[in-house]
Amino acid sequence: MNDRYVSPLSERYAGREMQFLFSPDMKFRTWRKLWIALAEAEHELGLPVTKEQIEELKRHADDINYDVAKKREAQVRHDVMSHVYAYGVQCPKAKGIIHLGATSCYVGDNTDIIIMAQALRLVKKKLVNVMAELAKFALKYRDLPTLAFTHFQPAQPTTVGKRATLWLQELRLDLEDLDYVLGSLRLLGSKGTTGTQASFLELFEGDHEKVKQLDQKIAEKMGFAGCYEVSGQTYSRKVDTRVLNVLGGIAASAHKFSNDIRLLQHLKEIEEPFEKNQIGSSAMAYKRNPMRSERIASLSRYVMVDCMNPAITSATQWFERTLDDSANKRLSIPEAFLAVDGILTLYLNVVDGLVVYPKVIEKHLMAELPFMATENIMMDAVKAGGDRQELHERIRTLSMEAGRNVKEKGLENNLLELIAADPAFHMSLEELQKSMDPAKYTGRAKEQTEEYIEEVIRPILKENQELLGMKAEVTV
Repeated sequence: MNDRYVSPLSERYAGREMQFLFSPDMKFRTWRKLWIALAEAEHELGLPVTKEQIEELKRHADDINYDVAKKREAQVRHDVMSHVYAYGVQCPKAKGIIHLGATSCYVGDNTDIIIMAQALRLVKKKLVNVMAELAKFALKYRDLPTLAFTHFQPAQPTTVGKRATLWLQELRLDLEDLDYVLGSLRLLGSKGTTGTQASFLELFEGDHEKVKQLDQKIAEKMGFAGCYEVSGQTYSRKVDTRVLNVLGGIAASAHKFSNDIRLLQHLKEIEEPFEKNQIGSSAMAYKRNPMRSERIASLSRYVMVDCMNPAITSATQWFERTLDDSANKRLSIPEAFLAVDGILTLYLNVVDGLVVYPKVIEKHLMAELPFMATENIMMDAVKAGGDRQELHERIRTLSMEAGRNVKEKGLENNLLELIAADPAFHMSLEELQKSMDPAKYTGRAKEQTEEYIEEVIRPILKENQELLGMKAEVTV
């Protein structure tokens, strides 16, 4: 296999479970399940399909004779009819009723929906496990003060745990979108060549009610609540757009997280896992590059851009169907799922192994805290009899001077010393230093973290507890 292109999504990033869902074996087994469901429903509604024929179909549901199908396709140039033929070779008694009344989209489109539904469930499983790990991390560091940033400029402090709830909240929104789209998925059903069900109406001799029941029976046999009420030959390609928008949302959330981790690793405050024998750079042996987070960002950008594919495909379909969707769907949908599978594996691995350096966090925070404490200092000085307007101007002037000392001279922040030396404040350096407790400036960060985890996240994890317990290993 070294002499041809192999997708990195399969070779490096996606797990085996997700890869199987988009494999030929999964597709063709699902085709056979759909042919069995069709035969069963037609039998139950009175068409001349026997139990013996159905049992024969079931016996060969999984032992697909690929060699026969491949040889036939080389002759007829039609994948569905090749597999109908191959199934018929194995099932001579049922040969005449396989695919009865159906078009190619009966197996093709229904299978696409079935696979996307299963793939979304696997994405949900990984997403919930990432949320569980983030919740643990947030609670562990709920009261560790850290420098917060707006515009990547030092701002009012927060806590490490509170910052993690921001990552968590975005995943919670993604989960809500996923659940909604997954819950709204329906099968195409048996709609016929242009979606009018004309062939089935002919089979059932004009009985509209039986044609409607056929759709519902097939849906229930395949584990769905129902079928889309109307369609052309295919289900609306808008469905693919909705599904990939969910994946794009997850990718965007993961990208945001990975950016924050990369910035924090630059600051040496938090690092992603770094293995004992891992090499950070071929030239600089000391480096610890955030390669997992960088890979999350890289794959996430791919998925976000890939979301354009089904949107454009949906927008450019002609009337009841055209075939310019087919090649695009074969690429854009599986690869989006494979990429998101890899992204969530990386996300889980990173969160599970995050290393926090409290001393570095404290050092950075304390270097900036005097600026952030000035409002409290000013209020204390006012209480001692000072004039607020005058004190505000003095603090502004002294803050500028301290800032110049840091930026232009490379000195430590000496704002407290400057304030203590100013007679307008009537405060000693010792008194000022007592106000330098970071916990005084984090507001409700700790409480917000606890409340969010307890009131919002725990119910979600409890509802999905059967999905929990995953561990993520990164292979490259």
